[in-house]
Amino acid sequence: MITKERKTEIIDQYRREPTDTGSPEVQIAILTARINELTEHLRTHKKDHASRRGLLMMVSKRSGLLNYLRNTERARYLTVIARLGLRK
Repeated sequence: MITKERKTEIIDQYRREPTDTGSPEVQIAILTARINELTEHLRTHKKDHASRRGLLMMVSKRSGLLNYLRNTERARYLTVIARLGLRK
């Protein structure tokens, strides 16, 4: 679970304008932070299958947002994956 302060920090880093809180870039960044934290949790709690299901749902949602961004605005997509380090 990411803290409110961390979420606000992520929103400030990835927003496109001062009032932006729900653009695809912000949503992808927040999901990535949650995925990273949950991945660490699952390394220590290997049998936590309910959390594993939640992780898979978040990965799927992030993938859908990335596909949307890739198909609509390629430059923004490339910027986001470069900043988050998602693709090798």
